[in-house]
Amino acid sequence: MDDSDFPSVSSPLSSVNEHAHALADHDDQPSLSSHGPPDTHSVDAVSTDDAADEVKVPALLLRGTPLLKVSAKKVQTRLFTLDPDQGQILWESKKSGGGVLPIEAIKEIRVAADTRSYRAQFKIAADAEPRWLTFIYMADGKYKTLHIIAPAADVFHMWVNTTRKLWEIRQELASSMRTKATGEGLKGVERREKAWERLYWKCADESGEERLEWKEVKKLCLRLNIHAPEADLFKRFTQADINKREYLDFQDFQRFVKLLKARSEVKRLYNTICAGGELDLNKFIQFMKGSQKSTLSDAELEKMFHRFALIPPQSPALPARRLPDISSVSLPLHSSDHTPNASPSPLRKNIPLPSDTLMSSSSPASSVFSHSPKSSSVPLPGSTPSSTSLSLAAFTSFLLSAENAPFTDVQHDMTRPLSEYYISSSHNTYLVGHQLVGMSTTEGYIRALLQGCRSVELDIYDGDSEPQIFHGKTLTSKVSVREVCLAIAKYAFVASPYPIVISAEIHCSLVQQDMVAEIMKEVFGTALITGPLEGQPIGADLDTLPSPEDLRGKVLLKAKNLNLVIDGRGNARETEKGVYETESSSMDESETAKAERLLKGLFCCAVYLFAELEQGLNIARHVFQRVRGQPPSPLSKPKPLPQTSNEPRPKVKMSAALAALLVYTVGVKCRGINKKEQYAAEHVFSLSEGTANKVLKANMFDLIKHNKTHVVRIYPKGLRLNSSNYEPHRYWAAGAQLVAINWQTFDLGYMINHTMFQQNGRTGYLLKPPPLRNADKVELSRRTEHYLDVTIISAQQLPRAKDKEGREILNKHIIDPFVEVSVLIPDWTHSPFGCESAATPASSPKPGASANATSPSSSTARTVTCRTGVVKNNGFNPVWEEALSLPFDCVGDMRDLIFVKFEVKEDGDDESGPIAGYCSSLGSLQEGYRHLPLHDQQLSQYLFSTLFVRIQVRDVPTKSLPNPTSKTK
Repeated sequence: MDDSDFPSVSSPLSSVNEHAHALADHDDQPSLSSHGPPDTHSVDAVSTDDAADEVKVPALLLRGTPLLKVSAKKVQTRLFTLDPDQGQILWESKKSGGGVLPIEAIKEIRVAADTRSYRAQFKIAADAEPRWLTFIYMADGKYKTLHIIAPAADVFHMWVNTTRKLWEIRQELASSMRTKATGEGLKGVERREKAWERLYWKCADESGEERLEWKEVKKLCLRLNIHAPEADLFKRFTQADINKREYLDFQDFQRFVKLLKARSEVKRLYNTICAGGELDLNKFIQFMKGSQKSTLSDAELEKMFHRFALIPPQSPALPARRLPDISSVSLPLHSSDHTPNASPSPLRKNIPLPSDTLMSSSSPASSVFSHSPKSSSVPLPGSTPSSTSLSLAAFTSFLLSAENAPFTDVQHDMTRPLSEYYISSSHNTYLVGHQLVGMSTTEGYIRALLQGCRSVELDIYDGDSEPQIFHGKTLTSKVSVREVCLAIAKYAFVASPYPIVISAEIHCSLVQQDMVAEIMKEVFGTALITGPLEGQPIGADLDTLPSPEDLRGKVLLKAKNLNLVIDGRGNARETEKGVYETESSSMDESETAKAERLLKGLFCCAVYLFAELEQGLNIARHVFQRVRGQPPSPLSKPKPLPQTSNEPRPKVKMSAALAALLVYTVGVKCRGINKKEQYAAEHVFSLSEGTANKVLKANMFDLIKHNKTHVVRIYPKGLRLNSSNYEPHRYWAAGAQLVAINWQTFDLGYMINHTMFQQNGRTGYLLKPPPLRNADKVELSRRTEHYLDVTIISAQQLPRAKDKEGREILNKHIIDPFVEVSVLIPDWTHSPFGCESAATPASSPKPGASANATSPSSSTARTVTCRTGVVKNNGFNPVWEEALSLPFDCVGDMRDLIFVKFEVKEDGDDESGPIAGYCSSLGSLQEGYRHLPLHDQQLSQYLFSTLFVRIQVRDVPTKSLPNPTSKTK
C-alpha cells in the first residue's frame, strides 16, 4: 500500500472549500450548468456495430479538468486528463512525464461515503465527501491509492461514470481471454483488436496529425519489442502505403499491423488441418474432438462453426483492395537465432517445421477507429471465407476466442455439508504488510472479500473504549473491531453470496467480549448466525453441518469456546475455569526467541515507524540490546516479547454472550486424530503449519477421514515474519477446508490459492474431489502416472518492463525470451514413490533445454520443471515450436490439486522475476491448442499478451502400487 494510505497526518489546509471554489471559477473550465450537456467525444471502446456499447467520453475530460489531489502530506490542484485510447488517467506532476494511472491497473473505485475513512484520515472537511473519488490500483508490485476531489457534482459524475465504464470494458476484455464461454464468437476478439489498434495508433502518432511517417513507425516497432532488419520493416511499410503517400493513415496502419502480426505457425497448423482442401464442418468437428478433446455434441460444434464461418471477407464501406501477395516472401520478424540451453534433457524436443514456405497469416479482424471515418477490417491476401468453410482469418479468430479459452469452469453443487468444501481463507487479514511491524487496517478485509475470500481472521484484544484488533506480542498498529465488522458487512457478499466464516482469536476481557458480541449483532443483524437454522438440529442431535446454500448470505463466528471441556467421546460440559489455552496464530514463545536471534535489527526499523509511541521505542530498544548479547541457553525458557501492558494478562473464560454466537463453528483444542477421540459435527480445530506437517507425516489417512465430516483450519507458522506463504495444495490434499493464506504477499502460495478459487464462478467455495468426501477408501489407494506433454509454440506481444509509476521503459533492450513450465504436485502423503520416480524420463536423453524435479520440504510440494531454448531479440512474436514432457503422478484422479505454471522469462535476468506467467489447475486446463492469457507477478492480466501452446496428458500404463495414504515403514 502506498505510504500515503495510513499515516494520520493533518492536512496543511484548514478547509478544502477554498480550493473547491477556486476550481469552480477556473478560467479554462466551461460552464456545466447551462447550454445542455458538455460536448462529448465518442470513443467506441467495444464495437461500432452496436451503439449501446459506445462509451461517450466528455470533451472536458479529454482536454483536462483541474481537480484536488489529496495525500497524507498535502492537498494540491492538478490538471487531470483521461486518455481512453491508451487507457490512462494522466495528471500534472513534478515527476518526469507527470503522473499516470493505467485503467487496467485499477482494482477498485470508491466514491463518496465509501471514501469516508480516507477523508477522516486526511482531516478533510465533510462537505468534500460527495465529490470524493478514490482509485485503488497496483503499481510496482504494491497497492496504491489516488484520491481526487471534483469542484462540482457534474464534473464528479463525469469522472466516475466514464472511468467506471472504461474500467468495466477492460475487465470484460480480460475475462473473455481466460474463461471458456460458448456463444461469444468473435465479440471478445474484435474488442481486443480494436483496443490494441487504438492504443498503439495513439502512442505512435506523436504529432497528432492522424498520420504516421516512417520514423514514427520505426519507433513504434521498437516499442512493440520488434527487432528486424530495417529493410524488412520498410518493405511492410510500403506494402501498407497503397496510395504511395509516404505515410500511413489509420486504414494503412491497420494493413501494416496485419503484416506485423502475420503468424506462420498458425498458417502451418491451418494447412495441416485442411490437408490440401478447405476447413469444412467435418474437418472442424474432427479437429475439435481429436486435438481439442471437446465434449460438445456435433450439433453444438456445428453452431460454433457457423458463427466463425460467417466472418465477412471485407467491409462494404471500403472497396476491396488486394494487398501485394507476400505469401512467397519470408520476412524474419521472429529471429532465427534460436539458442537452446546447452544442458541435455529427455523432456524437450524440437518439432520439425513443415517444408512449405513461410506464409502470411492473420490476426483477428480489425475494426474501425472512432477518430477516423467509418472503416472496417482490411482483408488478408488470399482470404476467401464462405459459410461452408473457415478461412485462415476465421480459424485464427476462433483460436483466440473465448470459445477456445484454456480454462473451463463448472458450477459446483452447493447443497453438500460445509465440511465437503474448500473455503477460500485469509490469515491475519487485518495486516497488509509485515507480521511484526505491519499496519492493521480494514483494507486487508476489503481486498480479500472483493477477491472472493470467505474466511477472514480477527485477533481481538482489549482497547481503551472498545475491543481492538492487532497481532499479539508484536508492534503492529491497531484497528477497532467495529470498523472491521462494518467493512466486512459492506463487502461480505459483493463477490460471492455464500457464507463468511469469521475466525476470531479472543484475548480480551469478559466485559469487552460482551462488547464484541454486541457489535457483531448490531452490525451484521439477521445475517449473523446466532442459533440453529430453522428446522435443523443442534448440539448432540447435529450429525452433519448445513450446506453453503443453507447458509447463503450468513456470517458465522468461529472461535474457541473457552468454557468447554470435551472428553474423549466428544461430550462437552461447561467449566468455570479456562482449561484450554486458545490456539493462536500469534507468535508463541519459542518462535519469538528464534525471531529475536535471527532478526537483531528488525525492531530498530519499527522505532522509526512508530516514533510517537514512547512505549514502542522502549520495547524495541530493550529487544535490540538483548539480542546483541549471547543467545539464551537451549535449556533456558525463552522470554516472550514484552506485552503492551506492564501487568500480566490472565487467562480468561468466554462470556456467555459471545459463546452463544458459536453455533456451527465451535473452536476446540485438537486432542488427537484417532478412533479414541471423537468430535461433534460443529467442532473445529486449528493447526499451525508445523503441527499440520507432523500430522501429515504421522497419520494423514486419519486426517483425511476426519476432514470428511469436520472442518479444520490450517494457518502459517509464526516465523513467516515477512508474510510469506506455504503451498496450500499440500493441505488440500489432506481434505483441510480452511487453509489460510497471507493475501498481502504475491508468492507461489498465493498464486496457487488464487488459481484454485478461480473455479465455481469465483465464489470462494469448491466441492472437494470425491476421494476426499466419499466413505470408500478404494479411490485413495489408486495412483496413476502420467506425462504432461506441452508444445510451446509462440508468444504474442510480450509486455515491456515498466517503471514504478507504471510507464513502459522504452529505452530498454529488446528481450531474449524463453518459457519455463512447472508441474506442482502434492506430496500425496509421503507415499513410497518419491520425486526420483517423478523426474525419471520416459525416453532416452536427447539434447535440449534443462529440466529438474525438486523434493518436497516441510511445507512445499514436489515440482517438476522444464524450459525451452531462447529466442533472440523478439518480444513481439517469438516462435519456439518446442515440445516439453513433464512426468507427474496422481492419486484418485484428483487433478484439481495439481497445478501447471507457465512463465516467460528473459535470458540472463535472474533478478527481475518472470516477464509474464499463467497458472492453472490441471483439472481446469483444457487440452489442445490454446492461447494462455499472461499475467504480471501480482496476477493482474495483460490485455494483449498471450502464449500459444498445445497441451496433452499422456497416461503411463498402470502397475500395482502400494496405498499412498498408508503409513510407510
